[in-house]
Amino acid sequence: MADHELPDCDTPAAVLAFAQEQRAVVQRGEVLILEAALVWAAMHPEETVADTTPTPGLVFGELAVPLAGEGTPLVAEFAPMEFGAALGMSTDAARGLVGDALELAHRLPRIFKRVRAGEVPAWKGRRIAQLTTTLPLDGAEFVDRQLAATVDKIGWAAIGRLVDRARVMFDPEGAEKDRREAADGRRFDIHAREATHDGTVHVEGVLDLADALDLDTAIRHGAEELAALGSPESLDVRRSMAAGELARRQLTFDLRAEAGGDAASVIKPRQVVIHVHLSAAAISRDEAGIAHVEETRSIVSTEQVRGWCRGDAQVVIKPVIDLEAHHHTDAYAIPDKLTEQTRLAQPVCAFPWCERPARRCDTDHVTAHGTGGPTCSCNLAPLCRRHHRAKTHTGWTYDKTDAATYLWRSPHGLHLVKDHGATHLVAAHPPEE
Repeated sequence: MADHELPDCDTPAAVLAFAQEQRAVVQRGEVLILEAALVWAAMHPEETVADTTPTPGLVFGELAVPLAGEGTPLVAEFAPMEFGAALGMSTDAARGLVGDALELAHRLPRIFKRVRAGEVPAWKGRRIAQLTTTLPLDGAEFVDRQLAATVDKIGWAAIGRLVDRARVMFDPEGAEKDRREAADGRRFDIHAREATHDGTVHVEGVLDLADALDLDTAIRHGAEELAALGSPESLDVRRSMAAGELARRQLTFDLRAEAGGDAASVIKPRQVVIHVHLSAAAISRDEAGIAHVEETRSIVSTEQVRGWCRGDAQVVIKPVIDLEAHHHTDAYAIPDKLTEQTRLAQPVCAFPWCERPARRCDTDHVTAHGTGGPTCSCNLAPLCRRHHRAKTHTGWTYDKTDAATYLWRSPHGLHLVKDHGATHLVAAHPPEE
């Protein structure tokens, strides 16, 4: 048997039966978590939100917010943070969980009854709740009645059609808005923050058909040109290279230049902004090293950087900042050098499980400046606006124990550590009150 021997599982049938039993336990646990989310929401209704004086720079305090559809009770804005912290999930994920529970309980009661009975898995109930949240109350009631008897058997395509039908029937203006938004839902995403060490990234998009055909033609022609010039790469690689060449040709000319103007006079140099974690000379000499590309989490090789920067590129090199150095000022305003050091030491929001990039966060005084907290390296942290407001207006508190480690305490006694971007609970359960 394997090292992790299962009890009484000495036959194939026993293994299958054991797995089925554990799946049932897991599904029951997911239903109970939904029940707990409902109780938590009931403990933090609109009435618990205190009137607060606006804090300079933060605009307002806690609000009561809708987490589900029309007719569901409002919930204190920051309440899901602690619920999520206890479950090891981000604030957004916790808001989604509480919202799904409210949608099921208040607007899809027939479906929720079957979820509670174990006849429909919780994940399916939650996905339906996410589809109906934007429906008016009578539209959600229609979906609930139509699906209640067959929700365990019907597929997602049919569920989607039913929700669309409900939207047209009960919210025609919303249906027309959705139609227009679908036409405006075209996108083109370059996932630069997820670049690999070899400097490649994933690109995806939703384009108008005519635009997509034109783009494909341009890339196909570019790949053919590369082949004619002697490129030994495969067709797929040449197509990816052609996309880059197409972009660089576009950047060479200013589309705002007047027709008939001198294109050479409006050539725009390619600019690559990087934080260099090697000597500046390594950019021009054949030295090994690594560099961190601005606004990404990518670690790339020196050779890759040199490849990006060949030709007419304009390169801005930012020197290494000593993350261990201690800087201090008597002023409340945070100097750029201190802000930069804080963001480099902790590249995402310092709140547990939050992944918002530090460059989109506020730089917070861990101990408030007004209560004697200094403006220095050991008392600053990046906090996104939501978690900055929660720290300011609720019982969330934290300490900075080193350059990238933070000890957080929730309003009801949870203790969590965020250490170099990774979060864990110090204790499995909050203390009894």
